[in-house]
Amino acid sequence: MTAALGRRLAAEFTGTGLLVAIVVGSGIFATRLTADPALRLLINSLVTALGLAVLILVFIAANGAQFNPVVTAADWLLGRRTAHGYGLGVAGAVIVCQVVGAIGGSALADAMFGVPALHASTHHRSGVPVLLGEVVATAGLLLVIVGLARTDRMQHVAWAVGAWIGAAYWFTSSTSFANPAVTIGRALTDTYAGIAPSSAPAFIAAQIVGGAVGTVLAVVLFPVRPGGEAEEAQLAG
Repeated sequence: MTAALGRRLAAEFTGTGLLVAIVVGSGIFATRLTADPALRLLINSLVTALGLAVLILVFIAANGAQFNPVVTAADWLLGRRTAHGYGLGVAGAVIVCQVVGAIGGSALADAMFGVPALHASTHHRSGVPVLLGEVVATAGLLLVIVGLARTDRMQHVAWAVGAWIGAAYWFTSSTSFANPAVTIGRALTDTYAGIAPSSAPAFIAAQIVGGAVGTVLAVVLFPVRPGGEAEEAQLAG
């Protein structure tokens, strides 16, 4: 393993863990602060959006600010024939770090608030409308990231991704998980942000579909980078 790859894996593990800690921790605190469901969602969404933007700004310099297996898969697929390309084994290692980090972040948030860690959630989230919302949330996320990468505007990715996720909390029926690693982490906390393990596979499938839709749409809308070059900028990293 090269030093650069080691830094990337460490960044993906740490960043994804902190992201899940932000989502779960703000959800726990919101439920303790208020019984108003709208205010709880506002707190959770605002803290997540801000925290995600900061994490991207911090970890992008270590080439590890994807925090999302769907984003990593799109990055590997679009960049495999370019100077930024890397092997399937590297992509797999990144995804493993993201998933393990997400589980660790969930346990960390529970521990900080004195909640039993790594307990399966009992919050069932299911139904066609909810899954459609998850497709839309993930498609929009990939459209934002891939679109910015293909038009050389990655300097805007931190605030744009944070803003999209924060907004999608409110306009999608799923409250915008948009991330298989985060979904797995949230399946292991029986708190406000949790999702029952039985609901997680359908969510992850919807995220994969949405990621494919968003990536294809971005490629269609932005077929080449400025200057006619077909190379891809690495996504959020």
